[in-house]
Amino acid sequence: MNEYRKEDGTEQKEKVAGAETEVNAPVGGESSGQAECEAQRTSKEAEEVSENQPEEQKSSEELAAEAAAMAAVAEESDKSAPETGRAKPKQDAKDEKIEELTDRLKRNLAEFDNFRKRTEKEKMAMFDLGAKNVLEKLLPVIDNFERSLESAPDAPELKPYADGMEMIYRQLLKNLEEAGAKPMDAKGKPFDPALHNAVMHVEDESLEENVVVEEFQKGYYYKDGVLRHSMVKVAN
Repeated sequence: MNEYRKEDGTEQKEKVAGAETEVNAPVGGESSGQAECEAQRTSKEAEEVSENQPEEQKSSEELAAEAAAMAAVAEESDKSAPETGRAKPKQDAKDEKIEELTDRLKRNLAEFDNFRKRTEKEKMAMFDLGAKNVLEKLLPVIDNFERSLESAPDAPELKPYADGMEMIYRQLLKNLEEAGAKPMDAKGKPFDPALHNAVMHVEDESLEENVVVEEFQKGYYYKDGVLRHSMVKVAN
């Protein structure tokens, strides 16, 4: 019986076939019934060995393949785990750097916008200051034009000369208005110390109190401010 359990299936089949031949042959000392039973038992064991052997071999191969696949998966997991651990800190550092640069960019844009507005405001203030200085120097010229027109003679031969003076005067007023300067209208208005400079007072009961009676020198506005105050006479 030990010979039937050898690993070589071919040899086992040959042994089984030989046993069957020997059993079927007449043997001295054994009955024919016992020989037939022994032959059947031997044949059945040989069939079980021949049927079970390929299945056991097939199962072993499958188990070996599965073990190799599991080992490969474990190896890939071991390799990828450190890489993932390294990639996460790198990603976090990258996100922090992007957030830092974005915040810095926003700050720089805000500072630049404030600088631009401040520069424009300072530029306009400097322009207004320069314009006021130039206009203030032109106002005495306009005053002289007004005095000349008021004292111009009525002689017919001088009328063309007076008309030319008046045209120049109006052109100056137009240019002043385009530059942002315009004359005040103070006569007959209530006295305002922010606009008027009272140089004379008069007692007149026919007039209301603190009313501008006469204007000696015309005042001018520049945009929303005062370019020159009016010199006036006020009734008490």
